[in-house]
Amino acid sequence: MSEEFSLRFWGVRGSTPTPGTGTLRYGGETSCLEIRAGNARMLVDCGSGARNLGMELCQKKQSADMDILFTHTHLDHICGLPFFWPAFDPDSQINAWAGHFEEPELKLADVVNRIMSPPVFPLAAKSLKALSFCDYQVGSELPVCGDATVRTMRLNHPGGACGYRIEFQGKVICIITDHEHGNVEIDAKLPGFVEGADIMIYDAMYTDEEYETYIGWGHSTWQKAVELAREAEVKTPVLFHHDPRRVDDELDEIGTAAADVYPGTLVAKEGLILKP
Repeated sequence: MSEEFSLRFWGVRGSTPTPGTGTLRYGGETSCLEIRAGNARMLVDCGSGARNLGMELCQKKQSADMDILFTHTHLDHICGLPFFWPAFDPDSQINAWAGHFEEPELKLADVVNRIMSPPVFPLAAKSLKALSFCDYQVGSELPVCGDATVRTMRLNHPGGACGYRIEFQGKVICIITDHEHGNVEIDAKLPGFVEGADIMIYDAMYTDEEYETYIGWGHSTWQKAVELAREAEVKTPVLFHHDPRRVDDELDEIGTAAADVYPGTLVAKEGLILKP
């Protein structure tokens, strides 16, 4: 059994892919994170960045057995699934998990069927031969493959979203994205959920100055990221879910400002690999 515990960013952008000269260094693909915990592989979200991961797995003929943990199912977090080639492989086993739905009758399979059906998409969701849809109640601990422990909590986002706390070999990675501060109940629980994390990925789509214009859109700020990191004694906060309008030089400025306030703060970029 491998003892590797690592996180790799395949997509760090929010809302929509942003190719172009202004996003070359940090990347323009939408949310997709790959976590290796021993011999187990987990994806958190399957945005446009998942396409490149799928191609790499196929080219290297690596095992595509894994769990996909959806924070929620807005398009920027699921648009890579129809282009994620391992999901079409009948010899692979991929468990796709979602527990964020505010409507109890809604299921993950329903959402995927909507985006993968004519005339929107030429292939039906039943083409995803490797995929098993797994719905859960937020707050549950997920029975993922391998020896990692995956805990969940509700976040504040239109339509619902889930945060994840992944523990392995005494180390902790937390994923808190598509979350808006301001919900008293959720804000009270969040420090305990991420407490002592070695790495905390946090939704930092806006600055405090910008946030007033976007209240209710479901996102937070880099200032709230470092504030939470300090309160919960997080070792490395990572700013994530970048505004699609934000170019590389602006992210450089935000990263410098955040690290001045909380040393060790990082800005997520495609290809970055972190190990707790």
